[in-house]
This record gives sequence, structure tokens and C-alpha cells, in this order.
Amino acid sequence: MKERGKTNAQASVDDRYTQWKSLVPVLYDWLANHNLVWPSLSCRWGPQLEQATYKNRQRLYLSEQTDGSVPNTLVIANCEVVKPRVAAAEHISQFNEEARSPFVKKYKTIIHPGEVNRIRELPQNMKIVATHTDSPDVLIWDVDAQPNRHAVLGASESRPDLILTGHQDNAEFALDMCPTEPFVLSGGKDKSVVLWSIQDHISAAAVDQGSAKSPGSKTPSKAAGEKASESPCIGPRGIYQGHDDTVEDVQFCPSSTQEFCSVGDDSCLILWDARTGTSPTVKVEKAHNADLHCVDWNRHDENLILTGSADNSVRMFDRRNLTADGVGSPIYKFEGHKAAVLCVQWCPDKASVFGSAAEDGFLNVWDHDKVGKKKERVGTRMPNSPPGLFFQHAGHRDKVVDFHWNTSDPWTIVSVSDDCESSGGGGTLQIWRMSDLIYRPEEEVLEELEKFKSHILACSSKS
Repeated sequence: MKERGKTNAQASVDDRYTQWKSLVPVLYDWLANHNLVWPSLSCRWGPQLEQATYKNRQRLYLSEQTDGSVPNTLVIANCEVVKPRVAAAEHISQFNEEARSPFVKKYKTIIHPGEVNRIRELPQNMKIVATHTDSPDVLIWDVDAQPNRHAVLGASESRPDLILTGHQDNAEFALDMCPTEPFVLSGGKDKSVVLWSIQDHISAAAVDQGSAKSPGSKTPSKAAGEKASESPCIGPRGIYQGHDDTVEDVQFCPSSTQEFCSVGDDSCLILWDARTGTSPTVKVEKAHNADLHCVDWNRHDENLILTGSADNSVRMFDRRNLTADGVGSPIYKFEGHKAAVLCVQWCPDKASVFGSAAEDGFLNVWDHDKVGKKKERVGTRMPNSPPGLFFQHAGHRDKVVDFHWNTSDPWTIVSVSDDCESSGGGGTLQIWRMSDLIYRPEEEVLEELEKFKSHILACSSKS
């Protein structure tokens, strides 16, 4: 009976996917589909390398989470991002789900000590990345300096350029890098949030000149691999305690190295200020009705914070008014997912827009400005869709584990799904940009369509 239920569910996913693929030429300006042999739990944009007439070349960071028959890897790829209004509609939907995309080329492989759970790039120098694995340590990599490795069984692990120590238990997912300074933030199973400055390594190395061990340096955990133990290590600037369960995600305030927030399995959202000590500044109890998986802080309006949870919802908080009667008091609850929300992220191109990815296989794009407005654009919202939801990416057939807006190419997203439930292994990486007719101001779009209509009528009258 259970098997039959699974078969029916799979048939429903396949039908939904077939319907989505037929609409790709209408909904998207560009889309690339890249089949992954091994699932990747994280995907991030790196630096833009080159600008050309019709496309830009950019780094992409992803990983290979293997079954042990070959090593786990951190993958650096070069990606060709086609510019807006260049790709022909009929071409973008003609892709083979089982094939690799011609737009994504593997550039370098780093053999990672353990599986890669999370990747984050340093905004001031996107060639520096941090990774989380099943270990208490955070690993720092200079991807340009790292040698390219051949991932075969028995190959020795690559050596991180720096190891950040300080957690007392595994730190698997919560990871962020500061937008303004080379600071790193992490959360883990030890219920703590830990802060480092990569600058401490540079300072210590200058004092040290490679002789004695620098103050604050510690021995990395053995779980980070024997080879990795040769890497230099630094201890934390601060350890912050206030959660009662695993910390699942952390985020710096966009304009501060000292202010940050965290969420965890205790259903709490906590705001911290390193200048006032290691205790919470504000602790929001029951921010959701279940574990919190993700958090993001708005770069355009620093009062707004998003959280995503196992209760299937996304909530938006105003940090000036976080609680009421001791419990979380969100400005709005966005309820459009049918399974746990795994990732939320504000759009860099419009202050009110954000995306949310979930275990239901959807990546939803919302605009909180549209909530409560009497008139949402005709045709942009299905009759029963939740307020604020204006685009639903349905190109994945399994849980969407990560996505990242591109700050170099507006409205362009990379998203990745772990396809172990639907196809028994591997993953799907998609790079896509919705049609600009969907998000541009209505008057502008109608004016363009009117011109297009006149052009069509003029052409048809001539023929």
C-alpha cells in the first residue's frame, strides 16, 4: 500500500513537471538544466570573470556528496550566464534532464574532508570560501591557490588554507560570512553561535613568522581529517550562548560586523550584539511552531528579517517589534509551501522581493509589497494562491536544498535539488531567470505589449 502511495505521488510530480516544462518558453527569459551525478547540498555564485556581448562568465561553487566509492568534493565550476532577452524561447525548453548543461563546466575539484553541507563565499573576496562538514570546525579555502585534484578512491584530502576552531560539537549547516569585513559566523549542535575574524590569522602569522604557535590557535578536530591537521588554525573572537537546541542558521546584519542573528531547533530567533557581551540582545520565543531552518536579513531595509521553518511557513519580522506577550510577533506569515522550508533569501534587486525553497520541490518568489493590496496584477496570481506569491519555480522534482540570487546578473537564480527520493540519487542544478514581463511595473509591461501587438498587426497586414 505504501509503495502504491509513493507511485501515485511520483506520478503527480511527473505530471506537474511535464506541465511546467511546457510553460518554460513563456515563463522564463533563460534557463539551464544541469544533471548532477552526486547530490549537492549547497550552491553559491562566485566572482564574475568576464563580460561579453551576449553572456557573462562567472564562478559557481557546488559540491559532490558521494556514497564513499569516490571522495566528497568541493567543485568550482565556470558558468556562462546568458544575458536578458538573448536566448530564443524554443531553445530554453529543449534540454535533456539526464544531461549536463553546456553552460556549466567543471573548472577545479577540491577533495573535501567529509561531505560538504554548506558553502559560503566571502563578499569582499569571493575566491575565499568557507565550508561546513560533519565536524566542529569551519574550513576556509582559497580556491585559486588550491591545486586541482582528481577525485578517485584513496586520494588524499585537500588541505584547507585555514581551520576555525571553537565549537564543542558538530557544526553542520549554520554558516555566514560578513558583507563588510572578513568575519565568519557559525552555529552548531553545541547550541552556540561562534564568531571569528580571518584577519586574526593574518595578524598572528605576521607576529609568528611561522615559528611558535599563535595565541588563540588550537588543534583542529580529528574529524576534519588527518591531512587537514597540517593547516593553520585560529580560535574564535566570541562564543554566544542562548539557544536550547541545535543552531540551524546564522546571518550577519548587512551593515555590521558586530550584530547578527541566529535560528534553531528550539523554535527561537535570537539577535546578538558582540559589543554588549555574549548573551542575546533579543530572544524571540516561538518564532514559529516548529524547528527553524533558515534566516535572512534584508540588505535594503535592515529592520526586516525572514525566517523559514519545518512548519512549512516563511515569516517576516520587524526587529523594532519582534515579540508580543513574550512570543514571536511576525509582521506577516507567508504560507504557500506544503513541506518544510529549507532556505530563504531576499532578492538583491528589489527590496520587497524574496525567495523560499522547500522540501515540496518548489522555489517560491514573493513580494511582500503585494500583500494586502486590493489589486494584484491580472494574471500574476492564480485564484487560490497565497497573497504575495508571484512566481513559482517548479523545475525541480525533489526537495530544493539551496538557492542563491546572483548579485552580478539581476533576477538570475541558481537552485539545486537533492533527487534521492524521486530518482534514487544525484541532483539537479538549474540556473534561471524569469521573464521580465512578470516583475516589471504593470504600465511599462502593458505599453511594451501594446507596441508588440501593433507590430504584429502591421506585419500581418503587409502579408
